[in-house]
Amino acid sequence: MKSVSLNASPRAAARRAGAKQLRASGRVPAVIYGRQAQPQNLEVSSKEFGDLIHHSVSENLLVDLEVKDDPRPKRLALVQEIQHNALSGAVLHVDFHEIAENEKVTIGLPVETVGEAEGVKTDGGVLEHVLFKVKARGLPKDLPEVLTVDVTHLKIGDAIHLGELKTPAGVELLGDKHIPVISCAAPRTEEEEAAEAAEAAAATGAGEVEMIKEKKEEGEEGAPAGKAGEKGAEKAGAKGAAAPAGAKGAEKAAAGAKGAAAPAAKGGAAEKKK
Repeated sequence: MKSVSLNASPRAAARRAGAKQLRASGRVPAVIYGRQAQPQNLEVSSKEFGDLIHHSVSENLLVDLEVKDDPRPKRLALVQEIQHNALSGAVLHVDFHEIAENEKVTIGLPVETVGEAEGVKTDGGVLEHVLFKVKARGLPKDLPEVLTVDVTHLKIGDAIHLGELKTPAGVELLGDKHIPVISCAAPRTEEEEAAEAAEAAAATGAGEVEMIKEKKEEGEEGAPAGKAGEKGAEKAGAKGAAAPAGAKGAEKAAAGAKGAAAPAAKGGAAEKKK
């Protein structure tokens, strides 16, 4: 990995308000740390650093920092982490890891493919990129910016594992050597795709259908109860209206019975007098 020059300056403003003002002036807050010295706050030009990223293959950068007005003006450092704005993509903060030329370091090495797999070209297979980054360890000058892998020989069912990746001399890949990094899978049939789509639709729609059903059931249960209440009220009203009529009829019947009984009683008395 070749080093590139980058100018930096010590940074006094360390809080959020100071960092915001710094970005507004076209500068990016940064920090450098390592074994040789205590962590130090720095600032770099947003334009200069943006140009470095734009012209590099990846964000794995080895920089020769020239820190202005500093007791240690020249430092070799790796770009350890870059924080971007989620919407605009602008650089918000940079972490530099100071290293020595003879010090082995570990980085996340991007994996890129070259060529078209035979299984994809002739049999309609699908190239699956399982790992996009692998851990690599080595001297800064030996580490590549990106690891390219030729996939033209891959047939359906074939895979390239971590232990099969070719690296520059002096670079070691860390991790389980049997982990697949890139593979070529068989094409999916229309039936399999339709089944997967149906399963996905069922999984996403089941909850919604159940919620709608519950709401309908609640509404339907409430509606009959209301109708039953109305009917019950109507029946109750009808009974209430019929009750007085029945009472009056009973009174009239009782009066008629008395009237019929009275003459009979008088007639009996008259017969006794005779």
